[in-house]
Amino acid sequence: MKVTVGWLLLLLPCYFSGFPISSCKGNQIDNLNKLIESRKSSNPPRPEAWAQLDDQGDSHNSPVYVGSQKGLMQADKINTLPGQPEGVDFDQYAGYVTVDPVADRALFYYFVESPVNSPKKPLVLWLNGGPGCSSFGYGAMQELGPFRVNSDGKTLYRNEYAWNNVANVLFLESPAGVGFSYSNNSSDYTKVGDKRTAQDSYIFLLNWLERFPQYKTRDFFIAGESYAGHYVPQLAYYILSRNNNTNQTVINLKGIAIGNAWIDDDICTKGLFDYLWTHALNSDETNEGINKYCNFASEDSVTKKADVDNNTVQCRKYLSQGLIEFGGIDLYGIYAPLCNFSALKPGSNGNVMSFDPCSDVHVDSYLNLDEVQAALHAKATNWSGCSDVGWTDSPTSILPELRHLAREIRVWIYSGDTDGRVPVTSSRYAIKTLELPVETAWRPWYSNSEVGGYVVGYKGVTFTTVRGAGHTVPSFQPERALTMITSFLQGKLPPAHPSPPS
Repeated sequence: MKVTVGWLLLLLPCYFSGFPISSCKGNQIDNLNKLIESRKSSNPPRPEAWAQLDDQGDSHNSPVYVGSQKGLMQADKINTLPGQPEGVDFDQYAGYVTVDPVADRALFYYFVESPVNSPKKPLVLWLNGGPGCSSFGYGAMQELGPFRVNSDGKTLYRNEYAWNNVANVLFLESPAGVGFSYSNNSSDYTKVGDKRTAQDSYIFLLNWLERFPQYKTRDFFIAGESYAGHYVPQLAYYILSRNNNTNQTVINLKGIAIGNAWIDDDICTKGLFDYLWTHALNSDETNEGINKYCNFASEDSVTKKADVDNNTVQCRKYLSQGLIEFGGIDLYGIYAPLCNFSALKPGSNGNVMSFDPCSDVHVDSYLNLDEVQAALHAKATNWSGCSDVGWTDSPTSILPELRHLAREIRVWIYSGDTDGRVPVTSSRYAIKTLELPVETAWRPWYSNSEVGGYVVGYKGVTFTTVRGAGHTVPSFQPERALTMITSFLQGKLPPAHPSPPS
């Protein structure tokens, strides 16, 4: 069998979790690995398609579909979620927004308003990656949303560090085929990619803003993680280009924040293996072999070894060795515990400050309850966190979009520093290629009385780490994540000093 880095990464999460490969459900990283591996296939995702948003009649100046939204906001209001705790003091909504009436393609959203002074707070759109994974099942239910699911899979507990403390937060399941989002045209599930995901997300926003017109002029931000390192900059870029069309709503986009973001295939792969070695997860021999026989050079890369081919026997040998050496750990949080089903205690209540490695299991159970789907106004669905959608286009690098956006809006790149799959080294290497001058020198920042991470301000881009956080930053460090995103929304760097004693 031909051994490649993508194939090995695809198998390792299931292998080390103790489950057979055939029964292991996908997650954000599994789907990312599939996409990377597909680049080596006979029909790889087309890197150029994303840049061709003007073709097939899709002019940046031509109107897009906006349907009547009369009465739909009130119809989408959630009375109560099954098992939610007492004292919920904010409004929440869920439902579908049609983005293509011909194909009957509709995207599912979940929206939570801020419990305090909601009309004065900005609107934040959260996107998870994959590609093909649910922003509702991950972002809302396991990370930054107002609730987490208890181990019984039936009841919820409050996340006191939810981001709706500081913003009104909108979670979008995209593209169609992910989560509760659907299409009556089956080809929409097999022929989707970065291009249509950006287009549909934009059409979703225009229609959603008609449904919630009080948010039309609100400051708007987009945040996300993992492969949303593509989704977020692409959607932001598309919004800015479409805002020139004065016949439809101008979206008041102020900034983006991307976490542990997949930005550039070559740079992120180099960052992965450098991280493994510097965190004592790879041997010296493996590190030396990778640096000698593999080439992660691209036009923007930090390395320049054009005479080396990643497909050589020697390169593949050391890459595969590096992916086996770190053993049975969770690569997405290298110091985190593993989910052990025998240790689950149904009925026990969760604590948002204690990372729960089985949270995706609880969420899967909860979102497949009939009464939960009814409360969410969702179609009866066999819901899963990630879907096997067919990805047809994906650029190998998102650096050109980031360069452009850094000149137009606020851009933050953040990294949980215990994520081994899209690690802090990958983010730093990617930012280095932008060759931006430093405006604020590297320093620690504080959340409450502790160091929450480290930050450096470049011209146009802010880079911050979140100490002790893995791939899904708010799951691991909810308080620090809230401190960070509050600073982002306020347009200032995270606190330079500890909070005074209360």
